[in-house]
This record gives sequence, C-alpha cells and structure tokens, in this order.
Amino acid sequence: MKLFARLLLAIVTAMLLAACAQAPQSPQSPQARGGGKTEVLWLGQSAFRITTPGGKVIVTDPWLKQNSLTPAEYKNLEALGKVDVLLVTHGHLDHFADAPALAQLNQVPMYAPGDMNQTVSVLGILPPALAPRFNKSGTITPVPGIKVTAVHAEHSSIIVWKNPATGKDEVHPGGEPVGYIIELENGFRIYHMGDTGLFTDMKFIADYYKPDLVLMPIGGHFTMGPTDAAYATREWLRPPAVIPMHYGANPLGKGTPDEYIRALGSSGTRVLALKPGEKAIF
Repeated sequence: MKLFARLLLAIVTAMLLAACAQAPQSPQSPQARGGGKTEVLWLGQSAFRITTPGGKVIVTDPWLKQNSLTPAEYKNLEALGKVDVLLVTHGHLDHFADAPALAQLNQVPMYAPGDMNQTVSVLGILPPALAPRFNKSGTITPVPGIKVTAVHAEHSSIIVWKNPATGKDEVHPGGEPVGYIIELENGFRIYHMGDTGLFTDMKFIADYYKPDLVLMPIGGHFTMGPTDAAYATREWLRPPAVIPMHYGANPLGKGTPDEYIRALGSSGTRVLALKPGEKAIF
C-alpha cells in the first residue's frame, strides 16, 4: 500500500508540474517589466503633466492660464519645466488654448488630430514643423522609449481663431477628436480619453491596449457624466485605476467624483479623485 501511495503521489505531482508549465503566464506589471515610477499631476479639466520613469515630461490638453481650477503657480507656463511631449486631443479652447505657446516655448511639436494641425499650420498659429499630422490608429514615438497611439473619441472639434486683420473670431475645422494611448518606457500605459461620450469600442480599446490608468471625463453635458463614465468603467474598460477629469471648470460640467464613485459601486478599479495641483504616483 505504501508503494502504491508513493507511486500515486509521484503521478499527481508530475501532472501538476506539467499543468503549471503549460498554463499561460500572467503579464508582468509595468514596474516588473521596467521599473521606475510615473508621476501624474492634474492641472484641472483635461490638463495633466505626466513625468515618466525616464524623466520625460508629457503635457496633455494645456488649458491653464484661463482655467479657474489651475493652481496659480502653473498659470506661468514655465513652471511646467521642460516639456518633452505635447498632446492635444481636439481643437476646443479648453484643451488647445495654451498649447501653441507651450510648443513655441519648448520648441517641441504639438501632436494633435491630423486635420486640426493642418488648420493650425494654414492659419499660421504654428509652423508646420511644430504641428505634425497623424490620425487614429497611428502610432508615433515623439521621444525615444515613449509611444503614443491616437484612438477614437465621440465628440466634436473646431478651432475658434481671432483673425488679426479683422479682429473678429472665425470658426475653422478642428479635425476629428481623439483619445491617446500613451505607453511609457517601462510599459505603463495611460489612456487619456479626451472629451468623449459613450461608444462601444471602448471595450475594444481596453481589450487591445490594456491601459493601466484611464484619465476619464465625468462632467456631463459635453462629455460622459458620472453614470455613463461608471458604466464604461465597469462594463467595458475595467482598468486598474481611473483619475476623473473634465469637471468643475465649467458650470455645465456638474458631475463630481463622488457621484461617479457611487454610480460605479463595487469594482476592482481604484478611483483617484485628485484635486488640481495634486499628483498620483504609479
């Protein structure tokens, strides 16, 4: 009996080892893949300063000087430090306003929807070298080690430009809005959704790009409100972490993080409700 028991134990052990060897391995965490930390500083609305593990600075949708939520120190564009990557999701003033000045200050290209930057170049807002064009599903490497892919956003986009010859505002095409998948040196992926309403391909974006952090609009009226954002989080995106954005700076953007968290309910997603000027570390 003892011999039989030993033989049976050896067979079971061998089967378990074989099963473990054949089982798919869980993907490594971004920290395990490359190490280092990522700092995400919220500056109000959709403006963020992201400092990568390699020390590069990425700025998104910089509406700072006239944004009531932006801390006073960051209304001075030089306070952002040297900007290495500048991303704009669409042409509305609360995303684009300070981007041309930042591009010129740092002599860094302003990446934005292709047709938006065509308008920017033709109007002379920026020279073509500082307004490169790319489009949805296009991936760029603006600096070594960082990849940015444009993805769909369900919104609109125009550029309101004051004609210096007439002193009057003119409305020009702003291309189609986008969101961005930003992959950092260590593999950490951030999905900046831009301004968007619900669309079912959010699930595809989550399944395909597997973001570690989502920067998500929750204000409502112009974008998803708390209930829609919670649905997208729970049913389609299911990310490890979310930072709510695009609320509070406009009286019409009434959604709040508390409403979003209540609508989300029990979830595996960690919600980081930052105040403007606060940062999260990953």
